[in-house]
Amino acid sequence: MNNNKKSNMTNIWCMVPMREKTLTMDTLNPQVKAVEYAVRGPIVLKAGEIERYLEEGGTKPFSEVIKANIGDAHAMGQQPITFLRQVVALCTFPELMDSPSFPEDAKWRARRILQGCGGHSLGSYSASPGVECIRKDIAAYIEQRDEGVPSDWENIYLTTGASDGIMTILRLLVSGKDSSRTGVMIPIPQYPLYSAAISEMDAVQVNYYLDEDNCWALDINELHRAYQAAKQHCQPRVICIINPGNPTGQVQSKKCIEEVLHFAYEENLFVMSDEVYQDNVYAPDCQFHSFKKVLYEMGPEYFSSVELVSFHSTSKGYTGECGFRGGYMEVINMDPEVKAQLVKLLSVRLCPPLAGQAAMDVIVNPPQPEEHTFKQFHQEKSSVLGALAEKAKLTEQILNAVPGIKCNPVQGAMYAFPRIFIPPKAVEEAKALGMQPDMLYCLRLLEETGICVVPGSGFGQKDRTYHFRMTILPSIEKLNVLLGKVRDFHISFLKEYSGLE
Repeated sequence: MNNNKKSNMTNIWCMVPMREKTLTMDTLNPQVKAVEYAVRGPIVLKAGEIERYLEEGGTKPFSEVIKANIGDAHAMGQQPITFLRQVVALCTFPELMDSPSFPEDAKWRARRILQGCGGHSLGSYSASPGVECIRKDIAAYIEQRDEGVPSDWENIYLTTGASDGIMTILRLLVSGKDSSRTGVMIPIPQYPLYSAAISEMDAVQVNYYLDEDNCWALDINELHRAYQAAKQHCQPRVICIINPGNPTGQVQSKKCIEEVLHFAYEENLFVMSDEVYQDNVYAPDCQFHSFKKVLYEMGPEYFSSVELVSFHSTSKGYTGECGFRGGYMEVINMDPEVKAQLVKLLSVRLCPPLAGQAAMDVIVNPPQPEEHTFKQFHQEKSSVLGALAEKAKLTEQILNAVPGIKCNPVQGAMYAFPRIFIPPKAVEEAKALGMQPDMLYCLRLLEETGICVVPGSGFGQKDRTYHFRMTILPSIEKLNVLLGKVRDFHISFLKEYSGLE
């Protein structure tokens, strides 16, 4: 088409009247507008703009953006666990079974998984709850983890990451109008998936505050306070716990878990236990206790009646396989008729990704000491978890040496959530700009250093306290650079807004 014809066509299109759009901000579902998700919010969008600017030849006081905003291990340079990738590769391309490059340990696992798939192909749909042999492997893993506490594979449901399972269970729980609306108790600070889901479903968010002065411990008196206050305007039906904690990095004690379960028993609350960081425990005096095992040890009265769903994922732990979107949930004491409704809801989305299911199987069924691949697997797993423990300690030490920053020990998970002092002058400036003070702080940090972290206001925090969340996933070298830049920026920030020398 020549230029004249193009020009004529453009003129014609400009003359065509535009009909009014059906979907506008006025007609958009108001619950969608209420959703906020800080981990991929405005700070991250700004970081993307700066990255493109640098790629196009622009200049900044730094050469790269270091994204410490999200727990994406592989994006931060962590290498895949060889055995997991071998099994998934064999499942995806079975012709590799003939290759001598792949160990027999991986091949028999891949064959077993493929036997459970329609047409022996990872490209088929599975049953909506997941591939049966994988569900059985998960049940066996849970029994071993919990030192003999029984697990029924028919209570196991594969999910598209833990997030999918959490959203599904919340859909079952949310109902009612006005003062009978479902109240969902969540920890503050919290992972923004919970607040986003509660907004989308038009439930009521019931905040209970973790005790920052006591290493983010869960205080039973605070649970009672939050519950009684919420009963004035909604019906609290569910309590969510994240252990180890995100964004706070704490590992709850067995006593604390017992108190939570007793509270749930007394108040007839459904318990949702987010345990995706169960392999990520670094503090030598801390240990992961599953809510299910603690519930079992509290006796039959509790174990036979408290409704509990626990979640796990391929995305965290030592594998960090976020992109596979693998996960599972174990459902305990759910009413059989409600369980049928759960299966119906899962059937609507057909099934979780088969590759993610295969990855989940390797996590719960890893190489054993007698197998040929065990040595390499054990070395890789130990290396990842050992490096994370070192980085957790390094982060705590460096941040606590900075005037105006206080960081609790990173006992587990993948994040630090330091408290930062923001001078009154900076608080006033932020208010004048229509933003939270820690958002101003984090934007300035990004624009001046290239460090991308998430303001604490995106996770929730007590009034007049300010924080940011950063992941400890960068390499030791890059983490040292990141923490050094944070230190220098914070001191400069205090000088600018407080006139301190």
